[in-house]
Amino acid sequence: QVQLVESGGGLVQAGGSLRLSCAASGRTFSSYAMGWFRQAPGKEREFVAAIRPDSSSTGYADSVKGRFTVSRDNAKNTVYLQMNSLKPEDTAVYYCAAARSPYFSRLGISYDYWGQGTQVTVSS
Repeated sequence: QVQLVESGGGLVQAGGSLRLSCAASGRTFSSYAMGWFRQAPGKEREFVAAIRPDSSSTGYADSVKGRFTVSRDNAKNTVYLQMNSLKPEDTAVYYCAAARSPYFSRLGISYDYWGQGTQVTVSS
């Protein structure tokens, strides 16, 4: 069982930055691929970014590529999402997720554990 707790959300002006963190419980964090997803009001959940267990590969949605960076620190059981040049359309609840796999997926159904989410609001 893995428990995930996100933090770092908040209110920021367009063009600003935020760094989200996701702390995981358990001793096997380094064997999980980790993903970030988001869900805006009235919209479906969408993939944002993901990273392999050993950080050897990352993936991004086209809408955030070049602005967001996903990273992880396996010694701290934590995955991060650095968000720069934020836009109002980035406003959503952001979730981290863990998959028992050496490969990340862009599909939410591939993930086994989810955090409770953290709200990110970008004002124009």
